Amino acid sequence: MNEQEKHYADKLAYETDSWDLKVALEAEENVIVIDARSPVAYTAEHIPGAVNIPHRTMSPEATAHLDKSALVVSYCDGIGCNASTKGALNMTKLGFRVKELMGGLDWWKRDGHPTEGEAAGAHRAASQGWGECGCD
Repeated sequence: MNEQEKHYADKLAYETDSWDLKVALEAEENVIVIDARSPVAYTAEHIPGAVNIPHRTMSPEATAHLDKSALVVSYCDGIGCNASTKGALNMTKLGFRVKELMGGLDWWKRDGHPTEGEAAGAHRAASQGWGECGCD
């Protein structure tokens, strides 16, 4: 494999997009979707079936109930938030096989996939501001 092929193979090993995640979930593959944002952000809106484990709280105790043989997909709000990256790193350190969801919840919704939570399906008002991504 040449250097460029390796680069793209590595990207696919560590990232997934909303379409591939939806297909995996529909096929009932062994996937755990983790929302790495704050509980407040998760309660407002999240991917159906996602588990909320904020990246700052990821520990052996907080993840003991999760299947280590599953593929973990970490996500946050989107490209302006890095909670998914922090979550993916933390889960990898804890011994899980992890991919990061490209574009996060934002691209999940842009691709027309459903959400759950208090604000599910609602367009987020601009008044919520950019600083409230739930990365804390």
